[in-house]
Amino acid sequence: MKAYDEDDGNDEQDTQDARETRDRQGNDGDAGTGTGTGTGTGTGTEARIPLPRASVEDGGRALPDPAPAALEHQVLTSLLGAWALAACSAQEAAAVEAHLGECDACADEALRLREAVTLLQRPESLDLDPALRTRVLDGCLERRPPRIPVPEWAAPYDAETARLDALLQDFGDAEWHAPVRLRWFEDDGAASRRTTVAGVIAHLMTVDGTVAAALGLDDPLGEITAPGQAPAARTEAYWRASHYPPTRAVRAPWREQSHDIVRTVAFTGDSGGMPVSYGDFELPLRDAMLDRAFECWVHAEDIAEAVDYPYEPPSARHLNGMIDLAARMLPGVLAARRRAGLAAPGDRPHLVAAGEPGRSLRLEIEGSGGGEWLIPLDSPGAVGSADHEVAHVALDGVEFCRLAAGHVPPAEAAAGQVGDREAIRDVLFAAACLSRM
Repeated sequence: MKAYDEDDGNDEQDTQDARETRDRQGNDGDAGTGTGTGTGTGTGTEARIPLPRASVEDGGRALPDPAPAALEHQVLTSLLGAWALAACSAQEAAAVEAHLGECDACADEALRLREAVTLLQRPESLDLDPALRTRVLDGCLERRPPRIPVPEWAAPYDAETARLDALLQDFGDAEWHAPVRLRWFEDDGAASRRTTVAGVIAHLMTVDGTVAAALGLDDPLGEITAPGQAPAARTEAYWRASHYPPTRAVRAPWREQSHDIVRTVAFTGDSGGMPVSYGDFELPLRDAMLDRAFECWVHAEDIAEAVDYPYEPPSARHLNGMIDLAARMLPGVLAARRRAGLAAPGDRPHLVAAGEPGRSLRLEIEGSGGGEWLIPLDSPGAVGSADHEVAHVALDGVEFCRLAAGHVPPAEAAAGQVGDREAIRDVLFAAACLSRM
């Protein structure tokens, strides 16, 4: 009880002191000269509650810079990681930055941490993953299989035409008339043709027309007479017959034709063996669809480059199919170049009967869609054999496709090479000769 009485007395004294203080302040306010008596009898009339102060933001004045906090070196060192992640308060950040100007060791550590932070979140392209469409369709088809599925060998063409159409959908007039240079390899040298984005779509439509005609669909050339069925001849005939340069109006018939082709091959129920004429050679339908998918991707990249837009390669599965088609066509191109005197038969040609193993080059494709192929060198009818391997070439998958498209000169292809140099040169030049307009 004694402690309670003592506290109680103190409380009364504190209350009395506070009252006297307020009275003195009131008297000071009234007189303005500090003449209060200190007896609690002041007669001041001004408000004793201060008015609210105006904020810096309301006054339009600049905010004061945060004053650096006074922190020890050990604390500042421990804050470097948070500073690199921009997770410090304004005062802490100011203290750290002031310290970095004085301490070389901490400045070096801060630089390393900032570089590490940039690796935590890689910049991502705004474009969709090229494999996203395939994954979504696969997921849908697992839940509800189609009554008439698209053959697997037609899926790359279906995917690449859809990707190109997505690129074109937001193009304005300026983009449709942007200049594009088509490039290919011809007579052991680079060749090119200047056109526009709309002209490229017209080119794809007329060459796709060879597949459409083989399937019994309308030929986009209609009554236009072309000097031959070669892709370049058909395209030039279409361009010459146009009264005006192609415009965005060409997109609709091209897309409708691609839909018709995919729908028709799904209804054929054929294994893809139907021949499709390219003028001076033929491809079975399943290979012609791969060829058209490959050219659609290559020219989509040409268009994207012309309008300065990023464009991703095909999915790994589709890219592998395109590379496989090119590898299977190489022996025939080698034989044609040899007949034309553009390729040497080699120091020791190993001529064998059709179907027998012969002298071979191992083509190793790295990266997405890669694999290994044994290319017979001396006869298109021979079979590639590891026992008769005379050379080994390694290329990135996309690099090989650009070589086959005529976009990379054979001498400049980034290829790892071991073995017969002449055989390697012949195969690289043969790959470039697969290209055409």
